[in-house]
Amino acid sequence: MSKHNSEPYLSIVATSRNDEHGGDMLKRMRIFVSGLIHQCNSFQLPCELIMVEWNPLKEKAFLKEILPGVSDQDYLKIRYIRVPNEIHEKLAFAKQIPLFQMIAKNVGIRRASSKFVLCTNTDLIFSDELFNQLAKRDLKENCFYRANRCDVPNSIEESWSFEKKTAFCRSNIKVRLGKNASFPNFSSSNGSLLKFEMLWPALHVLAKIKSLYATSLEDRFNELDLEACGDFTLMAKKNWFEMQAYPELEIYSIHIDSMGIMAASALGFKQVIFHPSQSTYHLEHTGGWEFSDPIEKIKFFTKKPMLDWWAVREAGLHLLKNKAKFNLNKENWGLADHTLEEV
Repeated sequence: MSKHNSEPYLSIVATSRNDEHGGDMLKRMRIFVSGLIHQCNSFQLPCELIMVEWNPLKEKAFLKEILPGVSDQDYLKIRYIRVPNEIHEKLAFAKQIPLFQMIAKNVGIRRASSKFVLCTNTDLIFSDELFNQLAKRDLKENCFYRANRCDVPNSIEESWSFEKKTAFCRSNIKVRLGKNASFPNFSSSNGSLLKFEMLWPALHVLAKIKSLYATSLEDRFNELDLEACGDFTLMAKKNWFEMQAYPELEIYSIHIDSMGIMAASALGFKQVIFHPSQSTYHLEHTGGWEFSDPIEKIKFFTKKPMLDWWAVREAGLHLLKNKAKFNLNKENWGLADHTLEEV
């Protein structure tokens, strides 16, 4: 029996288009897909990658034609789901925003065939330690899972072996985003402290003491791992459905990924943060959320309508207090009433 006929343990949902957004997008996507093929085979973990191709350009090749393919002997199956321009053009700010990331991910969540669904991005490499954890197949339905994101230089060559790529990533981490499970009540502003492993035992004790007095909604909110959560949020498909997946706001996607974490926690799902070694490596690029020049960030943000963080934070506290949902989506979220082309 071919590996493709094995029921996938995990659906991996990502979205992109062939427009070189952020620079070297094709290179980064190829590294992402080839890495998944390699690791699914190495750890013998049947997975499906659902690549939602949003608003593909008419003059450019489809992603299926330019990204690595799989054979029947691979443990990864790839499904390309295309959301055409006609649907995109009906959304507000369609001209300013060529790809509505979170709506696209909802398309994949809605159509996932596995019990567990991971939403991620197409410019990542997973550490072997992280994939080994996934291959244990011990994910729990009442949890949602987070992994740190480590930014690395985009100087990796496609021709390198997977082992060389991950070795480069481990040795060239520039920034680590995300919390440590041992002390989630330390904010990300303490990130400089978290770099020094010799301080971890002391921080662990302080975190335990702090948690004894952490009873407010603010404390609970501050323990949520919201940094770069669009790169790795994993939970049971039924949980995604219960929380109505990501809010489908027709604006720039910033903070909408955090709203997904808030909704999951408000419904009582337990946050699990993987060990720092079980991380993702993010290939740096331009045009995203991270900017080296804060003035360029201001210029970028003035071009796109987006959520204000403090409004999102207030809404998140409201959800946690009332154990509620955002209730911003219609029943047909994820374009459920559309028949989309799939290859």
